[in-house]
Amino acid sequence: MNYKTDIAVIGGGAAGMAAAKKAAENGYKVILIERDNAVGGVLNQCIHNGFGLQYFGEDYTGPEFKEVLEEKVRKNQVKIISNSNVLELFEDKRIKFVNREGIHDIEFKALILTTGARERHINSLGITGDRPAGVFTAGLAQRYINLMNLKPGNKALIVGSGDIGLIMARRLTLEGVEVKGVVEINPYPGGLDRNIQQCLKDFDIPLYLSHSVRKIIGKNRVEKVIVSKVDENFKFTGEEMEFDVDTVVASVGLIPETRPFDIVDTQNGFLVNNLNQTNIDWIFAAGNCTRVFDLVDYVAKEGERAAEYASQYVKNSDEIKKEEFKIIPNENIGVMYPQKIKKDYPVEFYLRVKKPMEKIKIEIPELNYSKVFKEAVPSEMIKIKIKDTSNIEKDVEVNVYEHS
Repeated sequence: MNYKTDIAVIGGGAAGMAAAKKAAENGYKVILIERDNAVGGVLNQCIHNGFGLQYFGEDYTGPEFKEVLEEKVRKNQVKIISNSNVLELFEDKRIKFVNREGIHDIEFKALILTTGARERHINSLGITGDRPAGVFTAGLAQRYINLMNLKPGNKALIVGSGDIGLIMARRLTLEGVEVKGVVEINPYPGGLDRNIQQCLKDFDIPLYLSHSVRKIIGKNRVEKVIVSKVDENFKFTGEEMEFDVDTVVASVGLIPETRPFDIVDTQNGFLVNNLNQTNIDWIFAAGNCTRVFDLVDYVAKEGERAAEYASQYVKNSDEIKKEEFKIIPNENIGVMYPQKIKKDYPVEFYLRVKKPMEKIKIEIPELNYSKVFKEAVPSEMIKIKIKDTSNIEKDVEVNVYEHS
């Protein structure tokens, strides 16, 4: 079957739903493609609160955030095609996707990619030992408990202190699993401060910084995990601990999902400018497929921005053809978003420092921006909004320094 639409959105998570809603509100015909049987993405299994404070001005659980946003999507007559996987993107503004009914084409005028991110598996860490049952990613363990009512194990060790891992340490404890601790290879935690407090300290769950799993032992099921302290170069020091557990839950990062869109430039995610526009002028991208964000509220706002400029492109593609410059972060910045900037359009920077820093100064000379921040940690993005970009004449440098 062949479809025709103004704007196609691939991915039905928070960014995709927000993008579809905004594009439809702007008066355009929208089709949303989702590979799962329902929209919402990871929101469906995040039953804790803390969602929507910035986007809706309300404190929602993940499913509540999804329901409110989905209702707005359906109210605006967005066509949702679920249980569908995109096979190929063509340069003549067309995608091919497959589902139970067969292989289909969609022709569109603009495309918004909101494909999210996938979990990095513990196997990518090169841990030695056996390969028994009982090793989960944090998202899978969360799905087992919250959606399938299944208990992953009885005694667990969390590897990685990302937010999902911290939240799962609390969730497992509440479900009767004995959490022996959280192991983090860095000398600082990877999650938000509020999650360290609410998920670990409030439940007396120990956090082992500068430690890493050296070996997993078990014949059929995990029986024991050997954890070693690491030095500043992440080399094992020989100082070890043994944990008698039957479950290992890995929260070791997310990888932006960029397949199968090979014609779009990527570098740890889709590369975009301040209009959420990729290297191809009719393709826009938003959410965790570009960079992994702290909050779903940020993701939804980025989805709306992508839809706003995609709508402008459909209306008049020449209108947003402005001179584009690179954004160049200095050595203290680990994550920089966006990576390019178009003159005369406002920009919202999201940046993440490489290591914890006290009292920093951020300077963006080409935009006449300078501000001192009390502190910065890798687990929390710094957001900077600048409306006037009319003075840009060359690539934009973003500098972060320690400020005395």
